[in-house]
Amino acid sequence: MSDLIARGIWSRDELLDPDALRALQLERLRRTVRRSYDRVGFYRRRLDDLGFSPDDLRSLDDLARLPFTTKADLREEYPTGFWAIGRDELARVHGSSGTTGKSTLVAYSRRDMDVWADLVARFLVAGGVRPGHVGQVAFGYGLFTGGFGLHAGLERIGTAVVPAGGGNTRRQVTLLDDLKVDVLICTPSYALNVAEVADSVLGSAASLPLSLGHFGGEQWSEAMRGQIESALGIAAYNNYGLSEVLGPGVSGECEARTGMHIQEDHFLAEVIDPDTGRPVPDGQEGELVLTTLTREGMPVLRYRTRDITSLDRSQCACGRWFARMARVTGRTDDMLIVRGVNVYPSQIEEALLTVAGVLPHYAIIVERKGALDEMTVQVEVEAEVFSDQMKQMTELHEHTQSEILSVTGVRTHVQLLEPNSLERSAGKAVRVFDKRSL
Repeated sequence: MSDLIARGIWSRDELLDPDALRALQLERLRRTVRRSYDRVGFYRRRLDDLGFSPDDLRSLDDLARLPFTTKADLREEYPTGFWAIGRDELARVHGSSGTTGKSTLVAYSRRDMDVWADLVARFLVAGGVRPGHVGQVAFGYGLFTGGFGLHAGLERIGTAVVPAGGGNTRRQVTLLDDLKVDVLICTPSYALNVAEVADSVLGSAASLPLSLGHFGGEQWSEAMRGQIESALGIAAYNNYGLSEVLGPGVSGECEARTGMHIQEDHFLAEVIDPDTGRPVPDGQEGELVLTTLTREGMPVLRYRTRDITSLDRSQCACGRWFARMARVTGRTDDMLIVRGVNVYPSQIEEALLTVAGVLPHYAIIVERKGALDEMTVQVEVEAEVFSDQMKQMTELHEHTQSEILSVTGVRTHVQLLEPNSLERSAGKAVRVFDKRSL
């Protein structure tokens, strides 16, 4: 094992100082804008409409002169309008599920695949994964980028891979136990599901040989991190990515766990006011916007992710200068407006995880009754707490309702459910059911 890896660093590029990083970013941005203009009709039309030539890009400040790209733009150019390579250069196609509209299909060149594996290796090594470990990937393998992306990163490090795929949780637990797996990779909600099943199969999930977990694919809170770490006896790390930009590998936590380092030599990150499109100061929450700097198959300029976060550009305790993004607290498109109040599902989760006896399995249902919106939160409670004793359940109900009100400012109906009442998912957990538009 190299000295760098022993220090949690995969590539020397992660140690670039701010001046060297900005110089590299400008060089790569110029190439990306030129490639986008020359090979992607959408960007050529947009830049021509703005009267902006690739030759006009002289500093990183000129990034603000480039057009935004949205999910709607990608869908309008379906299937291959954003691709900058032909079939002869194409190595892989991934994409979104298309559950809220057309899929967005993303092209990867062979070099893109190589860079992707390296970027995933970076955050895994930063989060304690080493050659000789065994990692179990409990993401689905398909158009979704999670399974293949994490798999490639593990192999790049020299970590053995158990490609378990999604679902069949009892078998997942058996594999974890029998193969002495060190690292679990899945969504955070599925990690809790694994812990539940392990408790029933093995007597205690903490008896599993796991030491690390790398979780992504959905929003989760610090409180849920604590739940997972306690249940599985591991150190849990957060990572972030999205298929439109690359997949997992955009950012991930180091061992300091004070934010997810954005791989800034490959992505330019901005945080903007989602209403005005103007940048907000570092440390202030807004919508994350990403520009790819090294993508060949599908370069993307100023992609509006719809994810709400903030940036910290100070040097991390680990020595890296790469900006750290805070965990995503919500999305500009999953924000619920209930009786004029903005509510994010992450706020509900934050409230629930402060209540003793309540489990981190919940559903949020919003309905319109007459002229008023009503929000119901269904949440499971621990088996020993779920009781026919009216007084005990009433107190728990009132406490839960009060905590949600204090965090969100919205009064909700709370339904306490016995364990395993809500459907489990091996992929991204579905938490919100907005029935007002039905």
